[in-house]
Amino acid sequence: MKSLSGKALCRILEKKGWQLKNIHGSHHVYMKAGRKERISVPVHGNKDLKLGMLKAIMKIAEIDESEL
Repeated sequence: MKSLSGKALCRILEKKGWQLKNIHGSHHVYMKAGRKERISVPVHGNKDLKLGMLKAIMKIAEIDESEL
C-alpha cells in the first residue's frame, strides 16, 4: 500500500465530499452530511501516516486503494 501524509489524505477526503469541521491542535476533524462518523486526521507536517491509521480512515471514508 502507498504511504500518504495527513495533508494528502485531507485533500482526498475533501474531494470525496467530507467537510473540515474543526481543527484541534494538529488533528483535522472531518464530517459528512448523512453520516454519523467523524474522521480525525493527524496532520504533522509531511510525515506519513502509519499504515493502520491510514487503513482505518480509508474504511470509514469508503476510499479505495486505487484512489490514493
